Amino acid sequence: MNRPAIVLAMEPSRTEHVLPDQILRRLDTIGRLLDPEPLQRLDDARARRLLSEAEILITGWGAPYVGPEIPAAAPQLRLIVHAAGTVKGIIDDAIFEAGITVSHSAEANAVPVAEFTLAAILFAGKRAFRFRDLYVADRNRDRTYPMQREAIGNYGRTLGIIGASRIGRRVIELLKPFDYRLLLFDPMLDAAEAAALGAEKVDLDALMRRADIVSLHAPSLPSTQHMIDARKLSLMKDGATLINTARGILIDEAALLSELKTGRIDAVIDVTDPEIPDMGSAFYDLPNVFLTPHIAGAIGLERGRLGEMAADEVERFMSGRPLLYQIRRENLDNIA
Repeated sequence: MNRPAIVLAMEPSRTEHVLPDQILRRLDTIGRLLDPEPLQRLDDARARRLLSEAEILITGWGAPYVGPEIPAAAPQLRLIVHAAGTVKGIIDDAIFEAGITVSHSAEANAVPVAEFTLAAILFAGKRAFRFRDLYVADRNRDRTYPMQREAIGNYGRTLGIIGASRIGRRVIELLKPFDYRLLLFDPMLDAAEAAALGAEKVDLDALMRRADIVSLHAPSLPSTQHMIDARKLSLMKDGATLINTARGILIDEAALLSELKTGRIDAVIDVTDPEIPDMGSAFYDLPNVFLTPHIAGAIGLERGRLGEMAADEVERFMSGRPLLYQIRRENLDNIA
């Protein structure tokens, strides 16, 4: 069997650990890795030379846009595997129209997001951040002891999951050993499908009203932008927590900040819109906000899963087996 020519295109500083030496050696066994140094643009002399031979293109974070000129520049190209999450903004429609197969490693990125979410849920249920702040501020337990008598903790609480996405489903799976009542809002699922996942299907208003902890896992689509608005936030219980590891655009952040400033609810926020809040944003200062810089997804060594999944897809493709994570053009309107 001929070994296909493989080309890489991604930003090295953003993809450290994605393609460590063992993955590069594996790719060079499956195919011929033309150059271990990834392309950072697709329109210079080096890119033209490599693309003219390429049969497989592996992209990642920071990859240049794979535009409508690529089918002509890479006439032998048969497969593109994105060793990261979404291909939106990376792969042009012309790639699908040219019959080039596209796959991605979003499932690998879903693992650490779900793990981070589970940790956030457990800490939110225990109100761990408020306990920490009071304990550190007082250097005694005068205020933390009475809090332990409140109706908090992770037994018998009601948890609302918004979106039965790949991450949403992973979170639900991770929650199975715990004693939560699960509510699920996803307009694409019926009640029986929700029940099979172990959750009660509800509308969004009911979820916001009933849940002690609300966790967002919906894709960013025109229909989901600001789906959590001032009215939805007003439905939340006093003392409830909102967790967002999906996309900042899902929430009307002005409305969220107004609600948070009352102290009525808490929030664990890993994603914002814009990606980095203004320096004067209250997200940085509010005591009832736990803010992280978009770290729920694969960071550090967790990125190794992305490269492994990409190599797996290349291997499946070359052996004629069905891909596990192929993306078709018609899927793009409904995925993150």
